[in-house]
Amino acid sequence: MLPFTVISTDPASRARQGVLTTAHGPVDTPAFMPVGTRAAVTGLDPSELSAMGAQMILANTYHLMLRPGPEQFRRVGGIGAFMRWPGAVLTDSGGYQIFSLENRRTLSEEGARFRSYVDQRVHLLSPERSIEVQSAIGSDVMMVLDECIDSTAEPALVRAAMERTHRWALRSLQARRELAARGESRGALFAIVQGGVNPALRRESAAFLTQHEFDGFAIGGLAVGDTRSDREETTALAAELLPRERPRYLMGVGTPPDLLWAMLQGVDLFDCVLPTHHARQATAFTGTGRVKITRSRYAESDEPLDAQCSCSTCARFSRAYLRHLFQCGESLATRLVSLHNMHHYLTLMAEARAAIAAGRFATYARHKLDAIDRHEHSGRRIGARDAAE
Repeated sequence: MLPFTVISTDPASRARQGVLTTAHGPVDTPAFMPVGTRAAVTGLDPSELSAMGAQMILANTYHLMLRPGPEQFRRVGGIGAFMRWPGAVLTDSGGYQIFSLENRRTLSEEGARFRSYVDQRVHLLSPERSIEVQSAIGSDVMMVLDECIDSTAEPALVRAAMERTHRWALRSLQARRELAARGESRGALFAIVQGGVNPALRRESAAFLTQHEFDGFAIGGLAVGDTRSDREETTALAAELLPRERPRYLMGVGTPPDLLWAMLQGVDLFDCVLPTHHARQATAFTGTGRVKITRSRYAESDEPLDAQCSCSTCARFSRAYLRHLFQCGESLATRLVSLHNMHHYLTLMAEARAAIAAGRFATYARHKLDAIDRHEHSGRRIGARDAAE
């Protein structure tokens, strides 16, 4: 079983601070995992990520299966050696590609057949193949293969996908056991709770999966058609259903309000592409909400992106200069905002851990959420009663 210790809890919410112990070092939780889809976090050097406080990154099984392929990882000794990342790695299973590449795959009980965008060859991504590839990558935490669909789909479709996810989870678990018995895998394995935004199905999924010996549990199938309110309600319900002694991971959901809300519910791990994705769209995250740096109002602004931020971008460059770079199409613009956004996310997690340890996380989260929502006017605000429930 993957060692996980809860060190402290917040008295006014379900938030908890802990440590996940992996073969590549400890991961302090709550933790945000930068997304390195193809063994690279877009525009950022692994040493920069480490210096900002990242301890675990996420890599994509589907893309790495196609290129460079599992044999390359076996040859060099895993993804850490390949990309010079010293920390832990979690690999997704390829389940999201089953959802997002619906028009380029054929789905059956056996698995999903894709035609490679690299060389046009057909590949079968089954639960067994997914675990085999994740083991070759050298993942510290592997994910079961799941079927992810639109979270607001018809109940019958959501149930069918959930039940297939359960069957695939048991096949993934057996595949990991067989590889471990041969000494070919040391990675932990997380199951994925599905069920869309249907509370009864979420309860059923959690009840089924928690009967089995998984090292941790993820909440999947969100941020795929649902609203912020849907995500909040489903996250709160699902997190409460999961074992307290195992790590909880909210997959692919990642605005700062999403993270703060989920931490209030006791979620430990997060990933999302938003820090670098939004940087490419000239959008920066700040303590009071998002800033679209290409707006004309910033043409002569000498202010940094965020006056409270200690990142290298904010220490050196003005909003006017960053806007100029985007206007000119300079690639440096995306890189500088990516550095800021990732620093913002990782700093948010460090502050959250400190607030939990000090017993004041509910107050901290409420103030953060109020500041963001006042600026962005995006959804309801959290009140004291919400934080305490």
